[in-house]
Amino acid sequence: MVLVFAESPRGQFKKAAFEAVTYGKKAADILGVSCVAITLGSVKDAGELGKYGASRVLNVSDNAYDHFDSQAYTSAIADIAKQVGAKLVVVSHSSTGKAVAGRLAVRLNGGLVSGANSLPVVSGNGIRVKKSVFSGKAIAEFELSASVNVLSLMGNAVKPEVSGAAVSVENVSVNSQKGRVRVKSVRTQEGIVPLPEAEMVVSAGRGMKEPGNWNIVEDLAAVLGATTACSRPVADSHWRPHHEHVGQTGIAIRPNLYIAIGISGAIQHLAGVNNSKVIVVINKDPEAPFFKAADYGIVGDLFDVVPRLTQALKKFKSQG
Repeated sequence: MVLVFAESPRGQFKKAAFEAVTYGKKAADILGVSCVAITLGSVKDAGELGKYGASRVLNVSDNAYDHFDSQAYTSAIADIAKQVGAKLVVVSHSSTGKAVAGRLAVRLNGGLVSGANSLPVVSGNGIRVKKSVFSGKAIAEFELSASVNVLSLMGNAVKPEVSGAAVSVENVSVNSQKGRVRVKSVRTQEGIVPLPEAEMVVSAGRGMKEPGNWNIVEDLAAVLGATTACSRPVADSHWRPHHEHVGQTGIAIRPNLYIAIGISGAIQHLAGVNNSKVIVVINKDPEAPFFKAADYGIVGDLFDVVPRLTQALKKFKSQG
């Protein structure tokens, strides 16, 4: 049995949940078992996870799980894993997943690979799975031979795929400890695709010269339907909010398209974005390190290039 924990912040699923269930279904097919999804707290349309491959969807409906608590979540997921006889537990490599994955492995006395980006391969009585290491410069293969193992799945490692139909949600109870954390209020960014889930990202650095120039970045992002991001110096200077900071010390992302505007490409920044599928760099310095990692590069003044690119995209879209 493959058990997938489908995150549902504020009672709704995001792309990461569908990715995790899709991955769980594919892993279950490889292992010759079924895929079961678990949700915690009040969740809207939990049965929709069946469309992505879950043969069963279990829900612990206690509203004590409406707010995240790593101890309480770990206890509940581990209890369900034991109830269904899970051999593999899959969580997203999000802040929530990272907080529970290690705890789960310890509680289940199992193996752990965090940040997996490939499907498992059967190896004797165990499995092998790959992940990126050394800030994406190498790939390591891990062999897990415990009776139950835990994987956290990198964002955008698999594309959500509809392979079934919605199923009825089964309410289940757990014999687990309650958390000691009490949430008094929650403030979140609304109306944008979070960076870890974004398929297209437009990012800019100190080459923008001042925060008042950011409108050309936002215009390009709006045309593409992309999420905006920034380098660390920009966030540290309070030109942009810290939740937009990508890089080794910020948010690591894996979008299908990453456009870097006026960013030199220091190693700390590259470490957080070099798993992007396509990287486009716009910089007036032909010696900028970022060009070595780019799939496409434009050497030119960003204040000339970016508006022209935005207009070209608008014209292209209007013809479609």
